[in-house]
Amino acid sequence: MKAITVKEFGGPEVLRLEEVPDLIPGRHQVLVRVEAAGVNPVDTYIYSGNYTPKPILPYTPGRDGAGVVAALGLGVKKVKKDTRVYVESAATGTFARFCLVDASHVHPLPANVTFAQGAALGVPYATAHQALFGKAKAQKGETVLVHGASGGVGIAAVQLALAAKLKVIGTAGSGQGLQLVKEQGAHHVLNHKDPAYLEGLKEITGGKGVDITLEMAAHVNLGRDLPLLAPHGRVVVIGSRGPVEINARDLMGRDASILGMTLFNVTPAEKAKIHEDLIKGLKAKTMKPVIGKELPLDQAAEAHRLIMQSGAFGKVVLVP
Repeated sequence: MKAITVKEFGGPEVLRLEEVPDLIPGRHQVLVRVEAAGVNPVDTYIYSGNYTPKPILPYTPGRDGAGVVAALGLGVKKVKKDTRVYVESAATGTFARFCLVDASHVHPLPANVTFAQGAALGVPYATAHQALFGKAKAQKGETVLVHGASGGVGIAAVQLALAAKLKVIGTAGSGQGLQLVKEQGAHHVLNHKDPAYLEGLKEITGGKGVDITLEMAAHVNLGRDLPLLAPHGRVVVIGSRGPVEINARDLMGRDASILGMTLFNVTPAEKAKIHEDLIKGLKAKTMKPVIGKELPLDQAAEAHRLIMQSGAFGKVVLVP
């Protein structure tokens, strides 16, 4: 079968399409024919060799995907062959024609959701859900700032927050991104490249500040996020590409908190609840992943260059 393989750590150029041996599901595993694979920033950190633990080379990247169940391993009872599914935390990479997944990481894909949209669920929507509800403990009526709302996680956060009856302020850095966030239903949309956007945020909240900030680029924004918090406000750091300097007094005076998170630390019980909620949202159509671009599998390197650029717009997926 065809698969992207990484034989050495480095930049996107290490992603190469090759012929690899067919996969056979082991006990409690499911073989999925991949119809779409989600491309996530964390993939770039892993194949660059800057993520711990490092994978054993060679390996196939990709945690998220969607497709059809092709075969079942021994002991699999709740998953049926030939059903549409989305997968998260695949045992073998989803940047391939087939992947192996533990049966507990396979979830039904509602008929109203495309394979490309299904591939956008695992990391982005689970991350947004955990940030909002697992870490920030968001409550109905609170105000949330989604700092970088036009990317995969940002769109997921806007949709989940609106469904939970939060007041949503979203930022983006391009005209296309701003329009997308507006279309998702955010109550207010700001251009974070506009020097005056911080003043606009204060005006929106009447000087009170925001209860929750979901931060996709802490290395740029964290120091500016803290003075914008309401009393007992929380910043959840979802992404950061370097160090940042903050003034601790901005936290002290508000009894505020900075919370870090990664999906790798989510417990099995938390993960089960997350995906139970996501499936409900998909069926209720309160969640609808936005696909920014679909690329063939042999353009995996280009897909990763795209997701690391500024001006995110929806989700990038690979189609085998």
